[in-house]
Amino acid sequence: MKPILQAEAAECGLACLAMVASHHGHRCSLAELRQRFGLSLKGASLARLTDIARSLGLQPRPLRLELDDVDKLRLPCILHWDLNHFVVLTRCGRRGATVVDPGFGERVLRPEELSTHFTGVALELSPGHDFVRRAAPPAIGLRQLTGRIRGLGGALAQLLGLSLALQVFVVLAPFYLQWVIDQVLVSADRGLLSLLALAFGGLLLLQVATGWVRGAAVLHLSSRLGQQWTGNVFAHLLRLPLQFFERRQLADVVSRLGAVQAIQRSLTTSAVEAVVDGAMALVTLAMMLAYSPRLAMFTGVAVLVYLAMRTATYGPLRRGTERQLVTAARQQGHLLETLRGMQSLKVSGQEASRQSAYANLLARTLNAEVGLARLGLGLSGANLAVFGLERLLVVWFGAGLVLDGAFSVGMLVAYLAYKDQFAQRVAGLIDKGLEFRMLRLHGERLADVVLAPPESDAADTRLPEVAGERGLRVDGLGFRYADGEPWVLRECGFSIGAGECVAIVGPSGCGKTTLLKLMLGLLPASEGQVRVDGRPLAAIGLREFRATVGAVMQDDTLFAGSIADNIAFGEVDPDATRIEAAARLAAVHDEIVAMPMGYHSLIGDMGNSLSGGQRQRVILARALYRQPRFLFLDEATSHLDVERERQVNDAVRRLRITRVIIAHRPETIASADRVLVMHQGRIVADHRVERRPVTPDPLAASEASPVTA
Repeated sequence: MKPILQAEAAECGLACLAMVASHHGHRCSLAELRQRFGLSLKGASLARLTDIARSLGLQPRPLRLELDDVDKLRLPCILHWDLNHFVVLTRCGRRGATVVDPGFGERVLRPEELSTHFTGVALELSPGHDFVRRAAPPAIGLRQLTGRIRGLGGALAQLLGLSLALQVFVVLAPFYLQWVIDQVLVSADRGLLSLLALAFGGLLLLQVATGWVRGAAVLHLSSRLGQQWTGNVFAHLLRLPLQFFERRQLADVVSRLGAVQAIQRSLTTSAVEAVVDGAMALVTLAMMLAYSPRLAMFTGVAVLVYLAMRTATYGPLRRGTERQLVTAARQQGHLLETLRGMQSLKVSGQEASRQSAYANLLARTLNAEVGLARLGLGLSGANLAVFGLERLLVVWFGAGLVLDGAFSVGMLVAYLAYKDQFAQRVAGLIDKGLEFRMLRLHGERLADVVLAPPESDAADTRLPEVAGERGLRVDGLGFRYADGEPWVLRECGFSIGAGECVAIVGPSGCGKTTLLKLMLGLLPASEGQVRVDGRPLAAIGLREFRATVGAVMQDDTLFAGSIADNIAFGEVDPDATRIEAAARLAAVHDEIVAMPMGYHSLIGDMGNSLSGGQRQRVILARALYRQPRFLFLDEATSHLDVERERQVNDAVRRLRITRVIIAHRPETIASADRVLVMHQGRIVADHRVERRPVTPDPLAASEASPVTA
């Protein structure tokens, strides 16, 4: 069974179904199942897996059994593992069992290890009457992974031409030895010796010059390809929906992006070298046959033996490489998570347990690397043994030809040089062929990112720009994270007039933040729609709508740089006056100017040099700097004291823009015009707020520019 490793944190069940279905002949990819049967971070229950299995034409049979009965299961089947995971059981006997873990790969377990992980629940799967066998989907094309790269074909052709030119000197070099031995030494002609030395010395200088030009071309192509390809991948990554990042670990995404470098190296050097090796192998083989077909037979047999050995070790090498990539990503993820949560570790005193967990992950990574290194050592030893024996036989048989008068000494020396070139080129060609096959592993990992559908932004350019004059409207909005899961929101409907401030309140977990994300287009609605100025959000386009929006979410972050950089946030030519005005509205200006470097003060990694209240107000200033027509605030003042909260609320109330506020604190709720009460994913009440008038503030926004002081 070909292992299929999960990419998302909670899709082990889907990966197991993909493996079993492919085993029975319905070859499908994990990406296809993910698109058809999307799961949330909560994962999938056994009941959900049985429903998906029936959709694939498989007949499920869920079972509860004891460990002694595992060997009676119909294989392959799915086992419930560690109370929160699924694996595929492929073999079971008295001495142990073989499972394919979607999070790790194939594992061989002893009975006591199986007992530790197996929960007693299994799912047998067999083809049903409507099961349809189908071939594997077409392989992923290189163009799909790279996107458009300008000048790649011309640069590769230039590099190939220089590489072939270098090989001319390699082909001519053995003649120097042959002519010196057979012509100069026999006739004692010093003049001919000097002439040959000068001629081949000139060829050597040309070879060095050509090699330098080729090296410069490789560097240029590598940098050009890397810049365009990495830029294309990163641009696509930024267009992916928020759910893509919520379901994956950061280190795993970074590891998959690292496949770009592995594929790039193969394209810029290995591909050209493979063509050159192939051409040189043909040329040197022709020279060997011209010298002696019988001697060439020994080398041909050695090459076939080496090819058989490399082919036999491809499977273990691929599985070992995949295991090493997965374990290294987990180790890196644990490290990043530890560094991010250092404060929590210190407070709870869990440094020792965290260190132990990291040591275990490091050991797994090292074991995977050692396994690959051992395999490499074995192949190197086998290569040395095969071609060493082949050289002994060629020298032995060739010396016999010299003694018989069929060969000269110079011819034997030249033949050995061509033979070594042929063996080296063919071995390199075999290695590169398997390297290209290994690129499928890197390509599949990268394709999980590159081929993920981007956020929909099909705007109708014929529509007028978003003005915010008619406000927002929510019609029958519903959302759930995956089919078969409970509804987070259902039948939500309300309207917000232009310039109105609406507070959304309700108990924790009732769906307030999810509603806000749906209104911002960060999550796709399962049903219903959001209208802006009377137009559906999908018709306007997310990019155009978000250009008119300022938002402060619960988990918003600051970025490394100065305070001014974070308030302007990506502005090419930031306006210092607008930065200060936004900071004043957010009631953080006085604290900023009190810092030694003012607005140029560095905030550290994720703003860790600022207090929680300061971070929250700088993020609010960032939202206000955009001069938005709509302002969304999700607990934007939760870290502030009562006086600071009053200042911020008063400033926001003076803005002539549409505001949506999620809050629990009475002071913030009282600043709204209306209050929407949510309960269990529905709006259950809508009432207006009686509040005191607010004295106009000179920092309030003008009609022409809502947030300009």
